[in-house]
Amino acid sequence: MPKFLLIYIAGQIFFSLCNNTFAFTNYNNDKSILKGKITDAKTNLPLQGASIIIPDIKLTTITNTNGEYELTNLPVGKFLIEIKYEGYKTVTKNILLFKGTVTENFVLEESATEISEVVVTGTTKATQIKRNPVPIVLVNHDYLITNLSTNAIDAIAKIPGVRAVTTGPNISKPFIRGLGYNRILTLYDGIRQEGQQWGDEHGVEVDQYAINRVEVIKGPASLSYGSDALAGVVNLIPTQPAPEGKAIGNIITDYQSNNNMVGTSAMLSATKNGIEWLARFSHKQAADYQNKIDGRVFGTAFNETDANASLGIHRKWGYSHIDFVMYDDLQEIPDGSRDSSSWKFTRQITDIDTARQIVSNADLKSYRIEKLHQYVQHYRIFSSNNFILNNGGRILLNVGYQRSIRREFNHPDYATIPGLYLQLNSYTYDIKYSLPDIKDWNVTLGLNGMYQNNIVTNGTEFIIPSYHQFDIGPFITAKKTFNKLDISGGLRYDFRSFNNNALYTKKNLSTNLETAAFGIDTIGAQKIFSQVNKLFSGFSGSIGATYNFTNQFAIKANISRGFRSPNISEISSNGLHPGTNIYQIGNPNFKSEFSLQEDIGFVYSSKFLAIEFNLFNNTISNYIYNQKLIASNGQDSVIIPGNQTFQFQSSRANLYGGELSIDIHPFKNLHFENSISTVYALNKGVNGKAVSDSEKYLPFIPPLHGTSELKLEFNCNELHIQHAFAKIGLEYYATQNRVYTAFNTETATPAYSLINVGIGGNIMSKKNKPIVNAYLMANNVFDVTYWDHLSRLKYFTSYPNDPREHGIYNMGRNISLKLSFPFNYDLKKI
Repeated sequence: MPKFLLIYIAGQIFFSLCNNTFAFTNYNNDKSILKGKITDAKTNLPLQGASIIIPDIKLTTITNTNGEYELTNLPVGKFLIEIKYEGYKTVTKNILLFKGTVTENFVLEESATEISEVVVTGTTKATQIKRNPVPIVLVNHDYLITNLSTNAIDAIAKIPGVRAVTTGPNISKPFIRGLGYNRILTLYDGIRQEGQQWGDEHGVEVDQYAINRVEVIKGPASLSYGSDALAGVVNLIPTQPAPEGKAIGNIITDYQSNNNMVGTSAMLSATKNGIEWLARFSHKQAADYQNKIDGRVFGTAFNETDANASLGIHRKWGYSHIDFVMYDDLQEIPDGSRDSSSWKFTRQITDIDTARQIVSNADLKSYRIEKLHQYVQHYRIFSSNNFILNNGGRILLNVGYQRSIRREFNHPDYATIPGLYLQLNSYTYDIKYSLPDIKDWNVTLGLNGMYQNNIVTNGTEFIIPSYHQFDIGPFITAKKTFNKLDISGGLRYDFRSFNNNALYTKKNLSTNLETAAFGIDTIGAQKIFSQVNKLFSGFSGSIGATYNFTNQFAIKANISRGFRSPNISEISSNGLHPGTNIYQIGNPNFKSEFSLQEDIGFVYSSKFLAIEFNLFNNTISNYIYNQKLIASNGQDSVIIPGNQTFQFQSSRANLYGGELSIDIHPFKNLHFENSISTVYALNKGVNGKAVSDSEKYLPFIPPLHGTSELKLEFNCNELHIQHAFAKIGLEYYATQNRVYTAFNTETATPAYSLINVGIGGNIMSKKNKPIVNAYLMANNVFDVTYWDHLSRLKYFTSYPNDPREHGIYNMGRNISLKLSFPFNYDLKKI
């Protein structure tokens, strides 16, 4: 960083403190109006319904019948403006808004490809993807609604470089380039999601119907987010409030045939005079899913209810939002147990589990949740704010509180007493000061982190102890554009103070179940966890550049260092984890993980062709992974009968690979989209110790994955159908034989291919107003029997010596009918 920048930063901080530039009083008299017209480049005709977006202040409006727009009461400053219209190339422009009226007209060109999308994840200011050196992908709303998915993470699991570890259709955790769990940070509208994500069967607690778009960083993002973003970030961005002067809403109904899933969601929002609000309520429920080998898979039904509400205000000083989110999910717990003669699934009916009951077909088809299930509740309140200062700088302040309650009921004799009972409280904070630009340098100082406390003592089974931790990480980022060259980078230092409590247990005399003991009751009690105090710290950073040779071709390069502290399970676990069939053992001597990833990318886009090619190499020190334990007789180590025993290990690791996307559009309405991605993951061992052939690969790495989709878009004006499509797609997954076979930890997975189809469109009224958007889609049309390599159910086996034993297969054919009834009203008429 140039020397003058360091002097400038110090001077700005001093000036701000001494002259109270954090007051907004001088701005009360300064406001801007942005207005203009959007037209077609060929015909010069106005474009009605084009969106004008200012992402940094979360403002949107749409053009009227004359193609005209107007945004009032705007702050003074320089902002990125994004113009979007379906079937046209997105236009972005940095505009200086000054006191008074600013007029900007835009001309849009028709285009079948799009690489000009704007993202907000991992940046202080909105940035075009094609000018961002960090590997990032945007999944837009059109993709989400025209593809069949069973939850919010499953919806993005087909994009290159992204997969998911699953436990049935409603539990998915994101994997990016072979890494997951606490190495991937999930955000909800920019706020980190905290909900016991260390657990195998702990999904992401988010309403899939609320998500409008997803931004995915494929690589270390510790610079912006600290620990837990070592391998990437998934930012789930919900539907934003209505554009200024509008009231919008919709009702969604969704049916999926495989597990008889029924989903509904209703949303209503309005914005007027800078005051905005939004409310949504959703519900979905399903019976057990099925495939043609296993039939219906017992223990995979669920019943989920969600709600969220937001309230915001936009003024010339910026904006302030407050959001409330609720997630409530009853989720059955599969264990894979079958009757040895009939091969039908069985249920546990007593705690001693000496005999099991065969599950009837009626129960497999029922929506009723079994006695043995998870009950997951997640509550979130957060506030996001962007204050525009009178010195040209900005303050971004995000604070939040989350409460995650997870109960796993696994005692048939005492159905109302949870085995695992986790209560996690998280307080998150994120403050950034974006300094006024000088010589086009955009510099930001930031500080973010969280405080957590997790209480586990109200249950009867204890895989982890109660703990609390505090994270804090200061950082600095800088960005500058030199004509065709964009460079960006930054440095950060993180601290995590971790403390877990000692835990003693005693038998409850009336139930014979373990309960936590305190005070004098610890005398004679069993000590299952000792107190552990740890302090983890480390540097992270990033530097990269993008060079746009032409408007069509660019090269990106980036080097980033990631940091991750071990999680509570890796450090302290020592017990049976209900719902996983695993007795888990941790290691309190683990050190922090550090990664160094190099990325290079090539992007080409013309009117009818888009190509993106990315390569990466990632080396990780102290990489923590899970390994099955083997007894001295060579058989699986068994601490509790019926459950496998795993212990976390650490090693050096090297992951490398890439993604290639080729989208061909021979004419505007025909899309032929193709992608392929792969990752190789090598276990480099520890210094001075050779790695055997059975240990040379890292466990649970996704195989080579390819997709091809042919999609035709059309209008049928005679039937009042617009924005219609018909598509057919192929998913291909190669054999994964690069597996960690040591100690029977994992097995190879055969290759498979799936065919998916879909058709849909918007049914309009005679006045050209949308009545209903209808989508009929089918996944796995030919009902292929397969295992996903990252499906945990593949290893749910009860009789390892039975020749019929095969684990549990993934979902068979699934047909979905989704209807969306939109609502739109012009409040200016009131």
